[in-house]
Amino acid sequence: MTLRLLLVLAALLLWTVPGTAHESRPAYLQVVETQSGRYDVLWKRPQQGDLTLGLRVMWPAECRDVAPSAAQTVPGARIERRLFDCGASGLIGQRITIGGLAGTFTDVLVRVEFSDGRDQTNLLSPASPSMEIRGRRPGTEIAAEYFIMGVKHILLGIDHLLFVLGLVLIVRSTRPLVKTITAFTLSHSITLVLATLGFVHVPQAPVEAVIALSILFLASELARRNCGESGLTARCPWLVAFSFGLLHGFGFAGALSEVGLPETDIPLALLLFNLGVEAGQLLFVAAVLALLWCGRRLVTSAPRWLQDAPAYAVGSLAAFWLIERVAAFG
Repeated sequence: MTLRLLLVLAALLLWTVPGTAHESRPAYLQVVETQSGRYDVLWKRPQQGDLTLGLRVMWPAECRDVAPSAAQTVPGARIERRLFDCGASGLIGQRITIGGLAGTFTDVLVRVEFSDGRDQTNLLSPASPSMEIRGRRPGTEIAAEYFIMGVKHILLGIDHLLFVLGLVLIVRSTRPLVKTITAFTLSHSITLVLATLGFVHVPQAPVEAVIALSILFLASELARRNCGESGLTARCPWLVAFSFGLLHGFGFAGALSEVGLPETDIPLALLLFNLGVEAGQLLFVAAVLALLWCGRRLVTSAPRWLQDAPAYAVGSLAAFWLIERVAAFG
């Protein structure tokens, strides 16, 4: 109909996206000073199947192991523990760099706790893979980093964005669309909080499979709408958005709960991360609506196959993800 040409081009680009389409999950480095110059280190890296993200911590030259390192695998991550001695001067004024980070799309959350009660939290990114250890940082800097983590999480979560895209294409009136997006926001915020605080635990693999199924469902609803039929999403879009949003919230929580956060940072992380997710989501919706507006003026008519292409492209990609994720259960 109107925006179909632009949407088809976007759909074709989606085929270049890796099949897993998982949002980026941060690694986590915790450094705790037990006595002057000595540090307990916990290094947690995201893992997919048997593959662990190839990151390494580059310590100051003065730091030496004083005990054998230990490693274990937990669902979704590999954990390494070490004990370092960094000399009398300790880590203050030194730099820590994450090797291999520049070639990824993920972040590394670093928290350093000192024996005198001070602490420092940094979010390292591919563009900024190193940090200077200087003690406590301003709360505004930490808040901004959690917010940015949330924005990046949703914008790199292609499967979540495709679900939102499906809602926007099916719900074409402004007021119902606002209610639908609000319902999706509320529902995934609920499960994000519950999962991150540990009140509810759902294995990540089934959640990701059902997220793919939710996209496939919306693609079929979009195809039905293009044929003039009124599906459940067209009749009760807020109900569909709220129901599936609960599952998407568990997917969002994977970035925080699977990797792990220090307990003192969880309230701040939840608030700012969720605000970042909502900001990224609204940015995406605004971009789609802008494309729709432009498309209505650039494309006055289109052949039927072009009108149906977005639904089939998104549905095919979602079906591929569903099969891939269900096959990974074993």
